[in-house]
Parts: sequence; structure tokens; C-alpha cells
Amino acid sequence: MSTTFVKKGEVPRNWFLVDADGKTLGRLSTEVARVLMGKHKPAYAPNVDAGDFVVVVNAEKIRLTGNKWADKIYYHHSQYPGGLREQRAWEVVAKHPARLVEHAVRGMLPKNRIGDRLIRKMKVYAGDKHPHQAQKPAAFPVKLD
Repeated sequence: MSTTFVKKGEVPRNWFLVDADGKTLGRLSTEVARVLMGKHKPAYAPNVDAGDFVVVVNAEKIRLTGNKWADKIYYHHSQYPGGLREQRAWEVVAKHPARLVEHAVRGMLPKNRIGDRLIRKMKVYAGDKHPHQAQKPAAFPVKLD
């Protein structure tokens, strides 16, 4: 019995659609990261981009538990002296509704070139409309709470 290794061109790509309306941010992000990496497939390899495309809609309706809307802080530094900026979660959603989901999923992906390629396969939209109807996205393969 020999071990088969998946190669870059041999991986079939699927498109999945996730509705984030009422879903908890962390629980949704872990499952989206798994599908982006390809861990839901039997031919998973950590050194190959074997994942699928994920379209997340209704990102502005994501749910945070506890007091995270007021207590969770997102930091950004401009690389200039005194350039540290901070925003609360509710401020991030008010200005850029999709950024909360993008940030959470990016933190769960590998911190290397493969992770940079994986995050490009996730498309996040604030409303329920998206321009990926031609790809015929299927229902998400994982049942979310």
C-alpha cells in the first residue's frame, strides 16, 4: 500500500456559501478556516493549498458573545512614532462590516505564504448579495450552530 500525495493541479476546487446571520464569530471562523485549508477533504496536506473557496454573506449580522462588542479591541500601527490606533469591535463593524470576519479567519490560518494564498479564496460581503452566482456556490459542508 502506497501513500498518495496531493499535488497543486490535481485538487478539485469547490465554492461554498455561508450565511453569517446570527452565527458566533469564533465558531464560524474556525469552520471557514478548516474549509479554506482543505482539512475537510481526505487528501489534506499541510504544504499544499488543497482548500475550497468560501463566500461569506451577511457579515454585518455576525454575533459576539458577552461584552465583546465593547471590550474587544483591534490594534493597528502605522509604523510611525505614536502611530498605535485602537478600535472597539462595534466601531470596526460600523466602518468596515466584513473586516471582523476577515481578521478572525486570517488569525486561524498559517502565518506563511500558503496562508496568504488561502485568505484570497475567502470572499466576505456585508449584505446578502454577492457577485459569485456563476460559480454556483453549494451549501457549506459543516453544520454551524
